[in-house]
Amino acid sequence: MQNITDDIRKKIILFQETEITEYHIYKRLAKKITSAENAKLLEEIAEDELRHYNGWKKYTNQDVKPNWFNIWFYYTLSIVFGVTFGVKLMERGEEAAQKNYDVVSEVIPEAKTYQHEEEQHEQQLLNMLDEERLEYAGSIVLGLSDALVELTGALAGLTLALQNTQLIALSGLITGIAASMSMAASEYLSTRSEVTKKNPVRAAIYTGMAYIGTVVLLILPYLLFENYYLDLAISLTTAVIIIAVFNFYISIAKGESFRARFLEMAGLTLGVATISFIIGYFIRIWLGIEI
Repeated sequence: MQNITDDIRKKIILFQETEITEYHIYKRLAKKITSAENAKLLEEIAEDELRHYNGWKKYTNQDVKPNWFNIWFYYTLSIVFGVTFGVKLMERGEEAAQKNYDVVSEVIPEAKTYQHEEEQHEQQLLNMLDEERLEYAGSIVLGLSDALVELTGALAGLTLALQNTQLIALSGLITGIAASMSMAASEYLSTRSEVTKKNPVRAAIYTGMAYIGTVVLLILPYLLFENYYLDLAISLTTAVIIIAVFNFYISIAKGESFRARFLEMAGLTLGVATISFIIGYFIRIWLGIEI
């Protein structure tokens, strides 16, 4: 066995902790997931992690306990947001430690093999994961983006035109609920006319739920606070947060650029809101309405 320095030993122990932690996460997810194919994939990944752990143990002769917080965190995240998201987020976090493999491989040749398996074999398995919420991501994007652009614009215009929180909330709710049903119906007809695996009813439900959920969050400030300018600021901030959270989810789950998607969607939403705010101001002056 090679003589290893304290620094290399610490890195190997950290590898052990990561491997045994991910072994427990994958094992738990494999039991929870409904798809037999995906469960088999997660079982295979778990066994790889355990094999890596035992391989590192030969050089440390030490048992290492898993990080139970990470097990709880990533397991919960995967249950709430989907296995694909949770697993890929975990693997992305692991990539930050990949440079340690280069250092260790100078002393332990097996490190190169483990690194290759981490980067190639596991990623290949993860790319095969398929979940309904990702399949219908397009429908969710449609509901979110349309609600954000349309309702932020409407609220901005109504805020300056009406200057009454109750009237703004009432008008926004009526507009939002009507628009959500319209968008759901449009998505149903669109999906039914396409050659796709998506179920038209489910696609419509995802679109409608995304739309109405966004509507509620954006209008909520007008039901809680009397200052309509503050309410508008909170609504716009909420819109940006929704855009950031959703685009982060998509960027992890689908491996797409977060920055490009976020800037495009946020710019479009805030741009429409600004234009609508200005239009509301001039319409109020033109009609001479005081409420």
